[in-house]
Amino acid sequence: MSSPCLFCVEGVSFAYTGPLVLDDIHLALSPGKFYGIVGPNGCGKTTFLDLLTGCKKPLTGSITFQEKPLPTYNKRDLARRLALVPQEFDIGFGFTVEEIVLMGRHPHIDRFSSPAEKDWQAVDRAMATIGIEELRDRYTNTLSGGQKQRVVVARALAQDTPVLLFDEATSSLDVKYTLQIFNLARKLVREEGRTIIAVIHNLNLAAAYCDYLIFMKDGRLQQHGPTSETMTATTIAEVFDVQTQVAIDPYNQAHQVSFQYFE
Repeated sequence: MSSPCLFCVEGVSFAYTGPLVLDDIHLALSPGKFYGIVGPNGCGKTTFLDLLTGCKKPLTGSITFQEKPLPTYNKRDLARRLALVPQEFDIGFGFTVEEIVLMGRHPHIDRFSSPAEKDWQAVDRAMATIGIEELRDRYTNTLSGGQKQRVVVARALAQDTPVLLFDEATSSLDVKYTLQIFNLARKLVREEGRTIIAVIHNLNLAAAYCDYLIFMKDGRLQQHGPTSETMTATTIAEVFDVQTQVAIDPYNQAHQVSFQYFE
């Protein structure tokens, strides 16, 4: 029996004002998996995430989410199902960490109502999970870039959605907190059946954590499939134009990529 289709992307193309940024994308994503989207800069990865969240509309083609056309969802309903952790997020001035994380609960709070006990519990739980309780009363303009990014991750966790999308969500984090976020994401998939769709630049992180990889190049799908089948030296050479070796790392028991640094 085939898995249900979480996102069904059919013949999707997109352009801003000039050439196509995405060209004829066909893809079916199932629930309960960790998907990694990889590819060179400017190949359309972030634009593809924007289409999945409904922030942008396809020029051609269609996207179905949970068996309904994506445009038929209103923003509030969609925000109860999808949470996005962007690479850059303008937190603004005058907000504390607690207030930012609480914003993740807004889709669940009725209009003109105050946060309920369950909302505050979700905020506390998210901050504890990310380890930012001591920052609760700090104003966001006093935080480092890495601290701000962890706050944004906590905000998405507080949103408590079955699908989380990460757009290079750990790009400003050091190794410890990068691994924390990826370990958490994998736990959410394996223990809670959530779906993670992440744009990832680090091929070794993608190889170690993702169940399924989507390789993009020049706005098109170059290759996609289970990580063990697609993370190959041939595919990496075709997509990134670099020479590599891919092997199982005995320390982590995961596929890892070794790059040829010097020609």
